Amino acid sequence: MKAEILNIGDELLIGQVVNTNASWMAEELNKINVQVTRISVVADKGEEISRELADMMQRADLVLITGGLGPTKDDITKKVLADHFGVGMVTHQETLDRVVGYFRKRGIHMAEVNRGQALVLEGCQVIVNEVGTAPCMVMRKDGVTVVSMPGVPFEMKWLMTNRVLPMVEQMRGGGEIIHKTIGVFGIPESTLAEMISDWEDALPEYIRLAYLPKAGIVRLRLSAFGSCRSEMQSVIDRKVEELKQIIGDNIFTENGESLSEAVGRLLSQKGETVATAESCTAGLVAHRIVETPGASRWLNGGVVAYSNGIKESVLGVPHDILESVGAVSEETARAMAEGALKTFNSDWAVSTTGISGPGGGSSEKPVGLVYIAVAHRNAETKVGKFVFATTREQHQERSTNQALFELYRVVLLIRL
Repeated sequence: MKAEILNIGDELLIGQVVNTNASWMAEELNKINVQVTRISVVADKGEEISRELADMMQRADLVLITGGLGPTKDDITKKVLADHFGVGMVTHQETLDRVVGYFRKRGIHMAEVNRGQALVLEGCQVIVNEVGTAPCMVMRKDGVTVVSMPGVPFEMKWLMTNRVLPMVEQMRGGGEIIHKTIGVFGIPESTLAEMISDWEDALPEYIRLAYLPKAGIVRLRLSAFGSCRSEMQSVIDRKVEELKQIIGDNIFTENGESLSEAVGRLLSQKGETVATAESCTAGLVAHRIVETPGASRWLNGGVVAYSNGIKESVLGVPHDILESVGAVSEETARAMAEGALKTFNSDWAVSTTGISGPGGGSSEKPVGLVYIAVAHRNAETKVGKFVFATTREQHQERSTNQALFELYRVVLLIRL
């Protein structure tokens, strides 16, 4: 089954709202072996919506639409769909009852325009939106299924997860898709491509490889398309084992985990905890760790020690170290990590101290410099020196990723 996604809204085109819907929808569709072949974003203009929809219905078996179902004048999706399918609109009583109840429960006056939320295309399949007021509509024509959903992310996700995806699974024909995502850290994309060139050339025709680089990480996504799932899985597993022989310890995941998820998995398996002590990354390392559900089991705490005074008073960094070699130094990074071990009574600690810029650098300590230390209560502290010649934002992201990878690598390799 081939699917296309149409996201509607001026706010998406002017950058006012980031289009997270598209990536989430595509990922979920791929999980049930539906191939997304195109994603489009159009403005709240009837002729553009209609033209794009017509083109999509010529190419795809399934078209998923989000946006433009609200009660205001700029929400025109329903009218465009009604004209496109040549039908009128009728009131869906269950939805109207929900809309009226929504306002009554909150003690808010319901404007007459809100009744329009209950209008649906005549003859369509209505899927009640149990977490919002705009219903989902399903239309079918010439073998193509068109699903229109609200653009509010949590409403769309609820409808997709609980109603639309199960419906699509029943509709889907034969054919299997398998994805395998390998996370590689610390090897530039071009270098990695050169390293695995022969391996890539030897992939079967039914397996595609995609490079997905970001801030020191390259995700290698293998996608297999065919009819025999077990055979495809066996081949992919074999190719991944070959890849591990080439790349080695730079691989931090074989199942699409983030760096922080990989760190959490290791710490959870060992029953150990970690603390963070951050200067230039300003809490981003801790933030990334707690993005993983269950992080309270392995993160004891963290401190943003931006000033020297906090480095001394909270983490116990000796004053003479700060005076002699400065805040951005191997010695300070080590003292910060070891101080965090004691402050938070953790098994592990990771620290960052660097110069994100754009100013503050020198010939000896250039902008982009960062020291990262990983300490354990019963092992020697490891300190690494890195220079990321990027913008301030990119430096913080690269430093955060490097800190997580250094923690992952040391936790993985040290046996205590």
